[in-house]
Amino acid sequence: MTSAEHDGARVDPSLLAGNRCSLAGYRATHFGWQVEAGVGTVTLNRPERKNPLTFDSYAELRDLFSQLKYADDVTVVVVTGAGGNFCSGGDVHEIIGPLIRLKAPELLMFTRMTGELVKTMRTCPQPIVAAVDGVCAGAGAIVAMASDLRLGTARSKTAFLFNRVGLAGCDMGACALLPRIIGQGRAGELLYTGRSMSGEEGERWGFFNRLSEPERLLADAHALARELAAGPTFANGITKTMLHQEWAMTVEQAIEAEAQAQALCMLTEDFSRAYHAFVAKQRPVFEGN
Repeated sequence: MTSAEHDGARVDPSLLAGNRCSLAGYRATHFGWQVEAGVGTVTLNRPERKNPLTFDSYAELRDLFSQLKYADDVTVVVVTGAGGNFCSGGDVHEIIGPLIRLKAPELLMFTRMTGELVKTMRTCPQPIVAAVDGVCAGAGAIVAMASDLRLGTARSKTAFLFNRVGLAGCDMGACALLPRIIGQGRAGELLYTGRSMSGEEGERWGFFNRLSEPERLLADAHALARELAAGPTFANGITKTMLHQEWAMTVEQAIEAEAQAQALCMLTEDFSRAYHAFVAKQRPVFEGN
């Protein structure tokens, strides 16, 4: 029984129709997308150019992550790149070149679109695992940064190289997010210099949760994703929401918000399942409701 069918026993179908959707059958145009056992995988697949983003792929990624809040068949997302690299950033010929010919309104349209991708990644309830190998630069570094968990390799090269093209480091939320991940001083160094952060350095600084061998990276990312998908996915979504929202709260506000969020989780059947499994000395089988 799907979660929609389960909910349908108690919820008006017309409400479900507007707030539930399946993304397993979605056919992406500008990147790879597949869903297996609740894990959706985005593959940036222009390996001949180290998987750069274009206007079209930015927009499609933004729209996909926006739709994920309604998906009832995707509980975790993995983002990776094809051909031994993650993403080289915005395509020099298809994005950078056209941008220098645009006026302010169109430029703002572009920067708001790219920022919206980060917003939708942060606000979708699914944890996002980035599998980062090789080049991870510019907007690619931002996509990795905006993910919830990051696995890298020793040969990963992560660079927020906006100043190398005459731009500020404050791009797509970098000045807000990166210091929270690796600290203000380290973030400032990367954003001011545009230099590459090695895989070992990224792990030491906390950007990468851990490193994998290149040939094991995607398998390790999927193993982590499956572990999360087998957990209490509704509660995981609450955890992600609170991790994001509590940045703007005082400690007192955060404690109250967490009290309300945890009380909501205590109403779930997964909470009851965990208790009964503990009593029976069994491992709980969570269903995300």
